[in-house]
Amino acid sequence: MFSKVKAAALSALIALGGIAAVPATAQADGFFFGVGPSGGVHVGVHSGPRRHYGSMPRRHYGRPYARICTPRAAVAKAASMGVRHARVRSVNYHVIRVRGHDWRGPVLMRFARAPGCPLV
Repeated sequence: MFSKVKAAALSALIALGGIAAVPATAQADGFFFGVGPSGGVHVGVHSGPRRHYGSMPRRHYGRPYARICTPRAAVAKAASMGVRHARVRSVNYHVIRVRGHDWRGPVLMRFARAPGCPLV
C-alpha cells in the first residue's frame, strides 16, 4: 500500500516538473504561459521580435563598433596638430603613418591603432 502511494507521489512530481518545463520551451517558440501575482493566468503568442529602430545608435546595425584609430581619424588629428596637406602614407595592424608639411618642412607622424590615436 505504501509503495503505491510513493509511486503515485513520484509520478505526480515528475508530471508537475514536466508541466513547469513546458512553458519555458514554448516561450522560446513564441507561446507564453504565466501565472500572475493575484492568481490570474496569462496565455499569449509572441508574433515576432520587437525592433526599436529609433532607440539604438546607428553604428550597432552593421558590424560591431570597434574603438580603434582609423586612417580618417589619424589624418584629422595630424591636421589639428598643425600638419598641412596631411595624407595617409601606410596602414598596418599596429600603426598608421601620416605624412604632410608644417612650417619647418616635411613631417612623418605615426599613430597607434588605439582609441584616441596616440602618437608612437
